Amino acid sequence: MIQGSLVAIVTPMHPDGSVDEAAFLRLIDWHVEQGTDAIVAVGTTGESATLDEQEHCDAIALVVRQAAGRIPVIAGTGANSTSEAITLTRCASEAGADACLLVTPYYNKPTQEGLYLHFKAVAEAVDIPQILYNVPGRTAVDMLPETVARLAVTDNIVGLKEATGDLDRIRRLREVTPTDFAIYSGDDATAREAMLLGANGDISVTANVAPGAMHAMCAAALAGDAAGAGEIDARLAGLHKDLFLESNPIPVKWAVAEMGLIERGIRLPLTWFSASLHDRLREAMRRAGVV
Repeated sequence: MIQGSLVAIVTPMHPDGSVDEAAFLRLIDWHVEQGTDAIVAVGTTGESATLDEQEHCDAIALVVRQAAGRIPVIAGTGANSTSEAITLTRCASEAGADACLLVTPYYNKPTQEGLYLHFKAVAEAVDIPQILYNVPGRTAVDMLPETVARLAVTDNIVGLKEATGDLDRIRRLREVTPTDFAIYSGDDATAREAMLLGANGDISVTANVAPGAMHAMCAAALAGDAAGAGEIDARLAGLHKDLFLESNPIPVKWAVAEMGLIERGIRLPLTWFSASLHDRLREAMRRAGVV
């Protein structure tokens, strides 16, 4: 089981919006050096919504090659079309990813039965460990714990990223899923508490900016060191909040660029971070000790 701080890595881009492969390679090496426990490539934070299918597959392959077994790679392969999700998941499997992360189908608002059948179809089509991803604030559909429990008995459905920020939901999921089924927080602000309640890690936006601190906080929480985890998390609280001053990944790409790690590149319809908010996020970065 992959545990700890799993960075939902940004996809570096040039100012014209093209993928910056050289910066991507450097960023992967930096995360390995900083102690990040796994890389989640081409998820929401990686701008999966605006990469075409070939770019998506190429980005996954790039991360797998550069990681070179030094760190697990989880590929974002979800889609609101079951056939497209299967295609992307197969692509990730062929590239050598360790697992895939599949978001609930967005926009078309399937029923709970539709969600069950969608994920079951992907799992049956591609033999790679698969992690479900529930983020109703973006998808307009909420996969309930009972549906997760139905899917958790499938051999290659191995975990869930739960991004509601609802700690009662974490408790319920831990109750209804097997002990070897991984539960990851998808909400940095509540991740520490989620891990103390039995979650296995955090798929993190904050880890793009403060990977070492996020690794240390997650390690402490997983060890049951509530005080130690709380002390580290207090320094990161501003980042957990202010990295969402505008829609993710707008603020985090600005922050990573501010650190000199990537260029100022993002794809429409996302726009570069508003200048009026720079000082506020920069102060959160200062409190976290990253600038």
